[in-house]
Amino acid sequence: MEEVSVDVVVIGSGPAGQKAAIQAAKLGKSVVVVEKSLEPGGECLFSGTIPSKTFREAVVDLTRFYERHFHGKEYIPPQVTMDELNFRLRSVIEEEREVVARQFKKNGIRLINGSARFENTHTLLLVDEDYRLKYQIKAGIFVIATGSMPRNPKEVPFDREVILDSTTLLQIGRVPKSMVVLGGGIIGSEYASFFAALGTEVTVIDRKEHMLPMLDAEIGTHLQTALTDIGLKFLGKKEPVEIIKKEQKAIVKFKDGSAIEGETLLYALGRTANIGALHVENAGIYLDAKGYIPVNALFQTVVPHIYAAGDVIGGPCLASTSMEQGRLAARHACGADTHYFSSAYPVGIYTVPEISSCGYTEEELIAKGFHYEVGRAYYYELARSHIVGGNIGLFKILFHAETLEILGVHVIGRGATEVIHIGQMAMSFHAHLDYFVDHVFNYPTYAEGYRVAALNGINKLKK
Repeated sequence: MEEVSVDVVVIGSGPAGQKAAIQAAKLGKSVVVVEKSLEPGGECLFSGTIPSKTFREAVVDLTRFYERHFHGKEYIPPQVTMDELNFRLRSVIEEEREVVARQFKKNGIRLINGSARFENTHTLLLVDEDYRLKYQIKAGIFVIATGSMPRNPKEVPFDREVILDSTTLLQIGRVPKSMVVLGGGIIGSEYASFFAALGTEVTVIDRKEHMLPMLDAEIGTHLQTALTDIGLKFLGKKEPVEIIKKEQKAIVKFKDGSAIEGETLLYALGRTANIGALHVENAGIYLDAKGYIPVNALFQTVVPHIYAAGDVIGGPCLASTSMEQGRLAARHACGADTHYFSSAYPVGIYTVPEISSCGYTEEELIAKGFHYEVGRAYYYELARSHIVGGNIGLFKILFHAETLEILGVHVIGRGATEVIHIGQMAMSFHAHLDYFVDHVFNYPTYAEGYRVAALNGINKLKK
């Protein structure tokens, strides 16, 4: 057994862990990253964000998805195989893995592989795959960044072939003819749209009335219309009671007595903190009612020198927010100047079409009693959308009807996850709607939608 003593130990090498480790190293601390897998990157790199977004771009590219706009309903997309899609996945994953490895090496961060568990508040034990004790690591600071994993109930017969979760879905060897997706949240909606674009007959089922219920309702309606146009079906207010596999088919039975079957089934009903055998209780840390690690605004647990960041602490469970949480946790832990986590962060949902939001929804403004107005710009009004194909989309700006302060920005359509940052920056600096009216945007661009939407909103006030 090797004994190791360092300033900072980061458990997990996903987005939160990477940024925490690099920040601590930049502040002059000796850092060890503990990772269960042989390669750094975590679930985000190997089965989460990077693979799913790579898969999306490969689907859109290989099916020539946006060419449908020019050819109409008679357009027949090319047949795409999983081998073609997986070729891109492997290439991107390897490039990103090398980036992470280089960053660790550049900053003098040691990566140690093994399954970790706390012995006490200052000691971590690592065992190998045969449960042999390999390392005892002592540190003054710990950052828990172990992420999350799909919630897989024992009663669901997962088999890696027919009944799948988001981790195993991309390992199937063929594009299925039909797919049932249980769960209309972010993961379920994203994969459902990918496979619908490939020509798979996809049915999304959820207990809620609409897909992605956390969205601004108008944006959600826009999405469901767009997905219906590419053949996706949505069944809301359905309560599954049993999932079975029969003759290479997945069958879902519902509380109302109905049933549905598909060649494949994606179970996407939530995720859970990846605590595993970490035994945080040995360090005096206990989980909340939902199974996450409670932290304060500075990402400290109840044990002041032990921090937690990323999916392991619960929502918003985004790679982008996890990165910033890890960085801020490390800065505070190492005694550097820091700030509280910003509330003005964008949410990106990579459905086809993609969605991004920042700030209040219209429903939230109504509930709070704000005197607000709405500015809209539809993609069919933008020359850029006609040039590149795909005129389905909407800019929606919510602003105070008296002060004109921007309260929320919601975009659905091609490029949404990029152009949202303009609205994010404007909101961060408490900009008013006339900022978009009085400034020139490149033409033809998607970003021009901000000015069109702002003018639409201003003109409503003049009536």
